[in-house]
Amino acid sequence: MRRVAITGLGTINSIAKNINEFETSLREMKIGIDNITQFDTEDHKVTIAAEIKNFDPKDYMDRKKARRYDRVLQLAMIAAEEAIKNSGLNDENDEWRENAAVIIASGIGGFKTLYNEFNNMNKKGPKFVSPFLIPMMIADMPSGVVSIENNLKGPNFSTMSACASSVHALITSAMLIKHGYVDIAVAGGTEACIDPMPIAAFANMTALSQRNEDPKTASRPFDLNRDGFVMGEGSGVLILEEEEHALKRGAKIYGYLEGFGMTGDAYHISKSDPEGKGAAKAVQLALNMANIKSEDIDLINCHATSTPVGDKSEKIALESVFKENISKPYIQSTKTLIGHSLGAAGAIELIASIIQMEKGFIHGMPNLFEIDDDFKDLNIVKKTVEKETKIMLKNSFGFGGHNASIVYTKR
Repeated sequence: MRRVAITGLGTINSIAKNINEFETSLREMKIGIDNITQFDTEDHKVTIAAEIKNFDPKDYMDRKKARRYDRVLQLAMIAAEEAIKNSGLNDENDEWRENAAVIIASGIGGFKTLYNEFNNMNKKGPKFVSPFLIPMMIADMPSGVVSIENNLKGPNFSTMSACASSVHALITSAMLIKHGYVDIAVAGGTEACIDPMPIAAFANMTALSQRNEDPKTASRPFDLNRDGFVMGEGSGVLILEEEEHALKRGAKIYGYLEGFGMTGDAYHISKSDPEGKGAAKAVQLALNMANIKSEDIDLINCHATSTPVGDKSEKIALESVFKENISKPYIQSTKTLIGHSLGAAGAIELIASIIQMEKGFIHGMPNLFEIDDDFKDLNIVKKTVEKETKIMLKNSFGFGGHNASIVYTKR
């Protein structure tokens, strides 16, 4: 079976506008959570989020595209452009573009455009609804726009599985490469829904932290006093490439996507299975495919969103797989720094893990003030440490019971 290499990375998120900034911010444990500026929060229960501050799309694209493209598309374009450049593919002839897959996920899609046009419809009438509404809001359009902007003509679609969306995009891309359909895939996720309706909806279902008075400490995975996740935004895009194809062109290979697992909880529309059975199975399937034992895992970048039930169910799942080895791997959740960017979270957090493995450090979790007794046997990194890691596990779980896990190895 063909081996899947990672040859390019690109991201924009609440603590970084490129991968170099991301490395620095991760090392320094920079927190991107603050008061919401994208809308008036006066009547809202939750007034904090992990926004990309000082973002002007015209710094990255012409005025026409900046005006017409929803923010979710803008972020996808920016991350994809960086990933392609980082991979060195822009220096190649254009032959690779003819069958390069594009699978960029979004859990919600172009919600800002949808919300704005609902307002136009309700306040002004049908004739004032933008003709760009449909193509700007549907969740497949990040893939479509990245394909169009980069002339990529291979398989082109999106995966949509709530907060597991971008990991499913990466797994699907890996499957296309492993089975010989394509040699290259541009894959990842994008999300931009820091908007009145999603914030209100998540707040009313008590999923969001309401620690409005102290935004920087609101996202607290594994902490005794965690009270919900913090909405984030951003995009993470990776270049997946068949190993021989990458070696032939002399590409830098960061590492390999060696195994993956996908399952469903069949339990509840929004709650995690408290016994973590589906999550555990996804982890075990990923380990099996990679032919790696649990004791060989150095680092686990958890899904851990900072919800009371979700964090605990993930720990139970890991414990059932790792058993007596549960205290060995380093544990972290990047959401303590960048909040939870829903469908984009898995890809951004995998990029964070790859950067850490490449540069030999593990970022800390500054908001772990009082660790919950349920997690005291975990090797959670509180402060950034200089440490080499070679094999990591990335988990992503979504509303609807979607579970996806990836095993990644450094070169």
